[in-house]
Amino acid sequence: MQMFLTVILLLIGFVLLIKGADFFVDGSSSVARQFHIPGLVIGMTIVAMGTSLPELSVSVTSSIAGHNQLAVSNVVGSNIFNLMVVLGCSAIFSVLAVQKSVITADLPFSIFAAILIVVLGLVLGKLNRVCGIIFLILFAYFIWSMVHRTMVSRKTAAENAEEKQEDEDIKILPLWQSLIYIIGGIIAIKFGGDFVVDSSEKIARAMGVSETLIGLTIVACGTSLPELATSIVAARKNELDMAVGNAVGSNIFNILAILGVAAVITPVTISTENIIDTIVLIVFSFVVWLFCFKDKKLTKPEGIVMILMYVVYLVYICMR
Repeated sequence: MQMFLTVILLLIGFVLLIKGADFFVDGSSSVARQFHIPGLVIGMTIVAMGTSLPELSVSVTSSIAGHNQLAVSNVVGSNIFNLMVVLGCSAIFSVLAVQKSVITADLPFSIFAAILIVVLGLVLGKLNRVCGIIFLILFAYFIWSMVHRTMVSRKTAAENAEEKQEDEDIKILPLWQSLIYIIGGIIAIKFGGDFVVDSSEKIARAMGVSETLIGLTIVACGTSLPELATSIVAARKNELDMAVGNAVGSNIFNILAILGVAAVITPVTISTENIIDTIVLIVFSFVVWLFCFKDKKLTKPEGIVMILMYVVYLVYICMR
């Protein structure tokens, strides 16, 4: 009976995380539109960070509770899921055109962030507060460079028309309602994160499963559902840049911002398993980068290959 209630709390936690992220993104996007912030900036910042709030909530809550392995495995597992399943499923629904800036700047930067985890894990065995501050500075630099890149680029007439259409598609909420959505979303995400971490820990102990495995599977997939839903909907609506940008932007946010905040709160231990999983993330990132570099797009066959690679990885982590 107790296990049943624990599973129910876990499911409630996931619902709160997903719906909380939904409300946060809707409220934030509406506010941004009212202040005439460009659509691309919204997609790569507000949407990407909003859909990553569940990971932030779980990892920070885990760090405060002293479950550092869950914090790291959640971030790495979510990034692998975002890269292989979110983009893979989106590519199956529609061929994903990939902008040159994603290939030359954003994807390489996400690979660099993952390499940092491996290097610091091998050298220090943990992310201390100094590392956390460095991660946050790098994240701030990424946001600045992306916004600067967007602002200085000249828009063509076609791009202006597309942005106008996008503005029409997004419902502008009254400011008071947007603020309620933002605050309500944050509250739901906070409690959802608490439920997911506590329930996952109890399930792991009851089943004799490591926190790392739980973080890489149940928690990582559950907290990545907002990215999956957002990218698939974007792909089906032919908003292809948003589908790719959401996944890549979320991955950078997960490593630099989430682990940065968690490490500032309390040093985060990096285990050997964490290093191995991060190396897998780097290899998968290179594979996706090669797919994108070849034709500047992700096709249905490539999406299927990416999902199959993720299935093989799941089998590996369950067997080890």
